Amino acid sequence: MAGKVFIRSFGCQMNDYDTDKMLDLLREVEGMERAERPEDADLILFNTCSVREKPQEKVFHDLGRVRRLKENNPRLLIGVGGCVASQEGEAIVERAAYVDIVFGPQTLHRLPQLIRARRASGRPQVDVSFPEIEKFDQLPAPREASADGSAFVSIMEGCSKFCTFCIVPYTRGEEISRPLEDILAEVAAHTAHGVSEITLLGQNVNAWRGLGADGEELDLAFLIATLAASPAIERLRYTTSHPREMTPRLIELYAAEPKLASHLHLPLQSGSDRILTAMKRGYTALEFKSLVRKLRAARPDLSLSSDFIVGFPGETEGDFAKTMQLIDEIGFDASFSFIYSPRPGTPAADLPDDTPASVKTQRLMQLQQRIEAQAFAISQAMVGSRQRVRVEGRAKKNRSELAARTANNRVVNFSGDEQLIGKFVDVIITAALPHSLRGEAAAATS
Repeated sequence: MAGKVFIRSFGCQMNDYDTDKMLDLLREVEGMERAERPEDADLILFNTCSVREKPQEKVFHDLGRVRRLKENNPRLLIGVGGCVASQEGEAIVERAAYVDIVFGPQTLHRLPQLIRARRASGRPQVDVSFPEIEKFDQLPAPREASADGSAFVSIMEGCSKFCTFCIVPYTRGEEISRPLEDILAEVAAHTAHGVSEITLLGQNVNAWRGLGADGEELDLAFLIATLAASPAIERLRYTTSHPREMTPRLIELYAAEPKLASHLHLPLQSGSDRILTAMKRGYTALEFKSLVRKLRAARPDLSLSSDFIVGFPGETEGDFAKTMQLIDEIGFDASFSFIYSPRPGTPAADLPDDTPASVKTQRLMQLQQRIEAQAFAISQAMVGSRQRVRVEGRAKKNRSELAARTANNRVVNFSGDEQLIGKFVDVIITAALPHSLRGEAAAATS
């Protein structure tokens, strides 16, 4: 096909990973290069998210905006992938007849075939099947390092928890783990290109299971310890985890493995046992607190971020107060927090919900302000400390400075040479700002 492809990605880091793989695939198989603007593209793809309502509607809004491009260029192809595609399937083409290709998260590797079939037949192509792990067998290996020295590696797909509010098990399928040797091969390809920080991805990443040479079951703790043995890797992260899958071995690894970052994203969703039961989360507030206590015993400086759903059907002021109390007791570092939005086809969508929207908005603002205050207090406590950071690139506001990321996932801006981008360096934290840190290169202060 050749030409250029423009991809817009919505939602989680899994989608970002899939987007990178689409680009690698189309570059290798079709000879396509990335377009920075949809106006310059021969193929426009939307990699979608259906976890919340607004991103889903935004997809159809953006589709409407590129429709005029197709009217001016009949050769232009438009495709929709990701979770909205998996959920809606043929309905996308019925709603937007100018869409040429619809593919799910598990069939992105079939993009070249779908493109050719669309060209040959003149009919829209829809493939939202669930061929399990086939996708990873068909995708090309990494060809070059990212500019910032980091890489995402997907180690599993899907979710088998079936929380009552969540659409993911229906759009990405149940949990399927990639084989150990495939993961090791992808990581080795990244490190061969100079990558030194790896983030392992999965909807429930700590549910990963593999088989050893003697048939024994392996877990995420084994995988992380195996990867950490590589001298080329300086830091390891994983996301998103589920509280029910935080095994004793994984907790102990925070004490034993310094390459494992001092940051964990552990979704709580609510501090009320009644709401947690209605969500089908599989743990209580007390069990979550006990888990955090064990984690911080293993790694006292561990920073915790979390997910919260505010205004779940039936949430009372008392339920919300319990969430706020748990936030105060634990001390979260950051959050992804949203007002509940019903997803069609999920059990929670049928629950009665009589809480006014204004009340939900007020609760969300209260929760976010509390966590922002906690995060700023943690940042202030870091002032004067020495931090090992990975330099990601130029600072957003002051392009003469560098932006780096600490082990506990904070951005720190400091003066330094551009040659440091993609490398690990030591900095001294000199100031805490609301959403970032200031620092100085450690060599300059010593």
